[in-house]
Amino acid sequence: MLARDLAETYPHVSVDADAVDAARLLAGNKLPALLVVDADQRPYAIVPGSQLIKQLVPDYLLAEPLLVSVVDDRHLGEVTEKIDGLTVAEWLPPRTYAPPVVGPDAGLLQVAALMARTHSPLVAVIEREGDEVRLLGAITAACLMTHLLAGP
Repeated sequence: MLARDLAETYPHVSVDADAVDAARLLAGNKLPALLVVDADQRPYAIVPGSQLIKQLVPDYLLAEPLLVSVVDDRHLGEVTEKIDGLTVAEWLPPRTYAPPVVGPDAGLLQVAALMARTHSPLVAVIEREGDEVRLLGAITAACLMTHLLAGP
C-alpha cells in the first residue's frame, strides 16, 4: 500500500490564520496535530497538540512546577489571553526541522520510519510537479497503525 492510498483529507490552517481559531480547529476536530501551510499551500509545520498546549500554559507555571498544584481553574482566562491576537506563525513553537512529508509513492514502512524519527503523529503527503507542491492529504498515526497491524 502506498501513501497516496492512505492519505486522507486533513483540516489545515495557514500561517496567517488566527491562533485562537486554529486552537479551536484542533480541539473541535480532535486532531492529533495541527497541520500548517504557507501562503502557497505547502506544508509549513506539523505540530503535535501537546506542543501547542505547552504554548498555552503561562510561562510562570512552566518555570515553577510546584506552583501548578496551587493554581486553580480561575486562571484559565490566561490561556486564551496568551494567544489572543497572534497569528498561527507567532503561536507556533520555534521550528527546528521541516515538517514530515512523503511523496505519493512512499510505502507504509517509509511513512512509519519518518513518523517514528520525527515523533510526529501525522505525516503530510505531497505531490511535486516542477516547483509546484500540492498537498494530497495526511496520514495519522492511528490510520498507519491500522494498516501496519493488518499486515500484507
